[in-house]
Amino acid sequence: MKETNLGQAGPTVSALGLGCMGMSYAYGPVNDAESTQLLRRAVDLGVTFFDTADLYGFGHNERLVGAGLAPVRDRVVVATKFGITRGPDSDWNKPSPADGRPEYVRACIDASLDRLGFDHVDLYYQHRADPNVPIEETVGAMADLVRAGKVRHLGLSEAAPETIRRAHAVHPITAVQTEWSLFARDIEEGVVDTCRELGIGIVPYSPLGRGMLTGTVNNLDDLAENDYRRLLHWWRPENLATNQRLVDVVRAAATNHGATPGQVALAWVLTKRRDLPAGVVPIPGTKRERYLVENLRALSVELTDAELAELDALRPAGARTVNEGETNRHTAAPR
Repeated sequence: MKETNLGQAGPTVSALGLGCMGMSYAYGPVNDAESTQLLRRAVDLGVTFFDTADLYGFGHNERLVGAGLAPVRDRVVVATKFGITRGPDSDWNKPSPADGRPEYVRACIDASLDRLGFDHVDLYYQHRADPNVPIEETVGAMADLVRAGKVRHLGLSEAAPETIRRAHAVHPITAVQTEWSLFARDIEEGVVDTCRELGIGIVPYSPLGRGMLTGTVNNLDDLAENDYRRLLHWWRPENLATNQRLVDVVRAAATNHGATPGQVALAWVLTKRRDLPAGVVPIPGTKRERYLVENLRALSVELTDAELAELDALRPAGARTVNEGETNRHTAAPR
C-alpha cells in the first residue's frame, strides 16, 4: 500500500482511505457483521485511513467503526465529524442546520469518543460551517480539544476559501474534506489553490460520482427506494443522456488500461496530488469487499497525458456549482 502525508504536519495515511457512511446511512440496507468484516479486511489490505461522522446513522456508524477497528486501533487513523444537526426523520429536501457553538463542539467530541470507544480522535472535522457562529470561535473550541488530548488534528468539511483561511489563522487545519470527482469540480475554483497555498491536504469524498462513474448505477431504477441519491440532479431525465456520454469516455479509458471505469475515475482524482504536496487522499465508500479490492487497484492505473486532458475537459450536467458545499441548500446532503 502506498502511503502519503496528509497536511504539512498531519498523519501518514494510506494513499486511499475508506469512507464508512454507507455502512450505516443513506445507501440502502445495512449489515453490521459484513461491515465489520470489511473494516478488518481493509486493514489487512493496507488501508489505514477511515472516515465516519456523528451524523452517519445518528451515532451507529461511529459505534460500528470503533468496535470494528478496536483490535487495530494503533495502526489506523480515524476521522470523524460534528456540526450537522438533523434527526432520523428529517426531510432530505430541507436544509440541515449547522451548529458551531463552542459548547456544542465540546459536547460532540465527548459523545463521539464514547461511541467510538477511543481516548482520542486522529482528525476532527467541522462537518459544515455554522453561518451564525464565527469560524474563529468554532475552531478555537476545536483547538482546545487538541490541547486537551482529545483530538490530534483539525479539519473542515465543505468549506469555502475564506472560511479555510480564517480557520487556519486560529489553528493549523490539516485537511479539507470535500466532494471531488469528474462530476464535482467546483473546488478547483478557489479551494484547491487555498489548500495548496496553506499546506492543507484534501480528502475527496464521493470520488466515484456516488456510483454513476463506476457504470453500475445508470438510472434511478438501480437505486433502493431509501437511497438518498434519488434526489441528486445527475440522474434527472434532462441530465441523464449527457452524463452517460461522460461515463462512456471513462469506459473507453478503462478499456485501454484493462481497468474498470471506477478505477479510472479514482486514478484521475489521485493524479491531483501531483500539484498538492500536502496530499490528496480519496475516501471512496463501499459495503462490499470486491469493490474495496477494485478501488485499491486504482493505485496502479497510470493515465496518459492525453487521457487526463480528455477527462479534465468533461463537464457533467446537473453538477455542483462553485462552493455549493457551504450553502444551506447543500447541507441537506448526508456527506
